[in-house]
This record gives sequence, C-alpha cells and structure tokens, in this order.
Amino acid sequence: MAIHPYPADLTSVLHLADGSRVTLRPIRPEDADMEQEFVRNLSQNSRYFRFMNAVRELSPAMLARFTQIDYDREMAFVAVREEGGREIEIGVARYVTNPDERTCEFAIVLAEAWQGRGLGRRMLERLIEVARTRGLKAMVGQVLAENQPMLALSRKLGFEVSGHPGDGALKRVTLVLDASRVSSEV
Repeated sequence: MAIHPYPADLTSVLHLADGSRVTLRPIRPEDADMEQEFVRNLSQNSRYFRFMNAVRELSPAMLARFTQIDYDREMAFVAVREEGGREIEIGVARYVTNPDERTCEFAIVLAEAWQGRGLGRRMLERLIEVARTRGLKAMVGQVLAENQPMLALSRKLGFEVSGHPGDGALKRVTLVLDASRVSSEV
C-alpha cells in the first residue's frame, strides 16, 4: 500500500466577485481542530443539509476520517481565510471514490456568511476537475429535496437531478465526467 504525499500543487487562491480572497487547498490531518470548529459553527440548518441529521460536532472517528484521507482515492478541499494570524475554515468540498473505482460520492458545505457568493460553485468546479483528472467516470451526490440552493447549483454545473430510489426526501444528483466510459449503472 503506497502512501501518497500531500498534493500541495492543488492549492490555489480564489478571488470572488465581491473582492474576497480565499485559499482553496487539500485538507491535512493537522486540520482536525479547524474542521471541528467549522462544523460546530455551522447553523443547525447547514449541518442538517450536510449530514442529514442533527450532528452538533464530529466524533473522533469522523474527524479522523474527514482529515486523514488517502489522496489517491478521495479528495477534500478546504476553503480558508487568514484571520488573526490563523486559518479559519469557511467551507469544505469532498469526494470519496466508490468501491467500483469508477464513480465517486461528493458533499459540500459552506459557512452561512459565504453562501450565495460564488464560493460553493468554485469549490465544486475544482472538485469536479480533480475527479475528472483522476479518471473517475461520474460524480454522484445525495441531496435533501428541500435543499433547493444545492439542487440549483447542481443543475447549473450540469448534474442530472432525479428522484432517489429508496427515499422520497432525497434527490440523486449525477454528473457524468467521462461519457465514453460510463455505463447505464451510474
């Protein structure tokens, strides 16, 4: 089993339309405290839309799973701002490769103050770009039907939105990354 080095080359600086400057970089194991603080500071609504339950904070196992990742099989980008001499997390977008090694499941969440400013779109576009570069064929997400902003963003980025076969409260969003190699299973 190979240990893949931290992909520092995937770090970038985003300049948003409102003039804000945000660093987007792959998550690191040492980001655990920052990730925990970010989740604690999310509104109840944002936590519910992201985790689909009433998570107040991440368990130690979840925190390890979210920050100690295998960069070859998954990717998590954190959006950070420098405040008071330290980084503050304002968003995270991630995908995890499914066992079929052809598709991945994604999730994204932003702090409320950063929603509706174009950051979520830029983060998801970067995540899509990396998944495509890594040879994945499709990106899939489960979105609560009431999460209209996420469904609208998914549609804008070309995701197909369909009903979830096992749960009427969910929508399935799918983006084909490589149409030449994807089957009807996706």
